[in-house]
Amino acid sequence: MISDEREIYHDGVVKRLIQFSIIWAVVGMVVGVWLAAQLIWPGLDFGQFWLTFGRIRPLHTNGIIFGFGVSALMATAFYSVQRTSNVPLFMPRLAWICCYGWQVLVLLGGISLLAGWTSTKEYAELEWPFDIVITILWVCFAVVFFGTIATRRIRSIYVSNWFYGALIIVIAMLHIVNNLALPVSINKSYSLFPGAQDAIVQWWYGHNAVGFLLTGGFLGMLYYFLPKQSGQPIWSYRLSVISFWAFTYTYIWAGPHHLHYNSIPEWVQSLAMVMSLILLAPSWATMINGIMTVSKAWRKLSVDPALKFIVLALAFYGLATFEGPMMAIRSVNIVSHFTDWTIGHVHSGALGWNAMITYGTFYYMVPHMMGRELHSVRLANIHFWLALAGTMLYILAMWGAGVSQGLLWLSIDDIGELSYSFNDVMAAMVPYYALRLVAGLIFLAGTVLMAYNLFRTMYGRHTVAVSPPQVIDELQGTVYKEEPLEPSSGNAQEVPA
Repeated sequence: MISDEREIYHDGVVKRLIQFSIIWAVVGMVVGVWLAAQLIWPGLDFGQFWLTFGRIRPLHTNGIIFGFGVSALMATAFYSVQRTSNVPLFMPRLAWICCYGWQVLVLLGGISLLAGWTSTKEYAELEWPFDIVITILWVCFAVVFFGTIATRRIRSIYVSNWFYGALIIVIAMLHIVNNLALPVSINKSYSLFPGAQDAIVQWWYGHNAVGFLLTGGFLGMLYYFLPKQSGQPIWSYRLSVISFWAFTYTYIWAGPHHLHYNSIPEWVQSLAMVMSLILLAPSWATMINGIMTVSKAWRKLSVDPALKFIVLALAFYGLATFEGPMMAIRSVNIVSHFTDWTIGHVHSGALGWNAMITYGTFYYMVPHMMGRELHSVRLANIHFWLALAGTMLYILAMWGAGVSQGLLWLSIDDIGELSYSFNDVMAAMVPYYALRLVAGLIFLAGTVLMAYNLFRTMYGRHTVAVSPPQVIDELQGTVYKEEPLEPSSGNAQEVPA
């Protein structure tokens, strides 16, 4: 069964992308722990300019977002689109080009950041030569994904593919517009947008990169792998479609909430705040849909590490999507802005949502693709608790640090001067930063365990029968068994839902 399935589906590129994603996760988190240590002991740059905080911080974010995150998104998109379309990948050689090209891009881009090549735009620090390569590889990704959907044997387009499709289209638009620049040398360019306009465009890009890449793309994972692992159909297909369109329309307007109390027009700030609050509806609709989907499979949580990670990710998704709109309220933002509260919010999403659901999908995909049992369920469970402990300790430390920073900076003495200097505030942060360092080490330890567990699963010897997954077509009210097809046959085997 499994060997036949491998002849139909192109899972080799999926396996390689998972491997690269895991490697980038470990590398990126090692750099993140180093950064956390530098904020306690600044001398850890050893007097080397390329080891300074300003150089390695974008190395951390780019490694995690584009190395770990995008590689995982490509892997899960290529895996799921084949099975929800019941056809192999369209132009598989192009998928391999996309796979290896992206890894070379992330590696060389990281080296350029250490060398000081930077556009200075958050999440878009890479200079113009890399921007061109990103565009080309993203087009390759789009051709493979949409080409597979165009040749599908199942009439309806499953909801996970809607989210992956939005990820590809919107990120392409954001990337091109935000990186419009005038090159003056091989390693330097200047934005075509002046002043406040550049700030608006940057955070239109920056927040929607979070929205459509780190949220929308990973919702594609959720809608495919949660029903798979729980054995339950999506609770409400209609709710998933409604939340998709509400999410897509609303999120695109929310970016300027990063620019409250700034030089941009006040109506732009107010619009962003209102749209951010409206985002609560589609975000929590998705969370409720996920909870109701898994509500009949709670018993599996005690024995299934993959499902544990996916459900935990859903919980953190609800937390992060509640906290974000609250921080967009101007009276709250005046305390939270420029503080570690924002860092805590970002990592409640990055660690609690993005990393957790990625880990869950990897624990699902690797055994199924390899036809092997997971090397160690015990190690996966240990990883779960380490990930949970590390995430909670991290965000609690940053919440405490952020609220303290905001209140200290707003403290005014009797003559109208700041009660505390910048040095006073930073000295008060040391205990919180120490907790963050410990949290990062705990989370990193769990990720290393996962890497060991999955690589042993990939290259182990013990092979078992793995039941074929199912594609649930809610619109047709049927369940399609993903039985391997004969190359000449045209239709999936259909059974009652």
